[in-house]
Amino acid sequence: MERRIPVSVYADDPITRAGLATELRQRAELELVDSLPRGGSAQVVVFALDALTVPALDAIRSVRSRDGAQAVLVVSALSDDELLTVVESGACAVLWRWEATATSLTQAVIRAASGNAALPSDLLTRLLKQVGRLQQHVLRPQGLTLSGLSDRERRVLRLAADGFGTTEIAGELAYSKRTVASVLHDVTVRYQLRNRTHAVAFAIREGLI
Repeated sequence: MERRIPVSVYADDPITRAGLATELRQRAELELVDSLPRGGSAQVVVFALDALTVPALDAIRSVRSRDGAQAVLVVSALSDDELLTVVESGACAVLWRWEATATSLTQAVIRAASGNAALPSDLLTRLLKQVGRLQQHVLRPQGLTLSGLSDRERRVLRLAADGFGTTEIAGELAYSKRTVASVLHDVTVRYQLRNRTHAVAFAIREGLI
């Protein structure tokens, strides 16, 4: 039997928290563990928010930096500034509340547990514009571009942009999962990008994949 993924829930209100906990508890792939702040054993934390508050962002950063867990955000709305803040905070995936069925949420948790990022298509489009503005003001004055991508890096990023997870990319390209993870890590570090989502968005924005 495959190991179940330990998942915790953070929500603005007790009704939402109880509802999500009930749904996730019924999924055979998941194991519900204590909610924050006692959720240090969680591999993935689901954040269901009415608004992107400072305490919520602090909690997302905390589970990433302190606990090494992945964060999945379920939210009703995000401004452009908030979207970039979410990416900067280290959230691995975003789901709109009206699309967050038990199945889609479980899939997002499973992908997040493997380190795979996911954004709704409309948010990805908005992120591209934000990243473009950011790169013009931050990276380009330093002379940094993505023109130095290798063929292998481009292949990996193209599949990541198509929604492939690490395991799927490895199978498609006949690489090991470690190689795929290393490629994505190298690109984000080399070009001062924030995470996998940021790397994919910037590569698309530059027309390189």
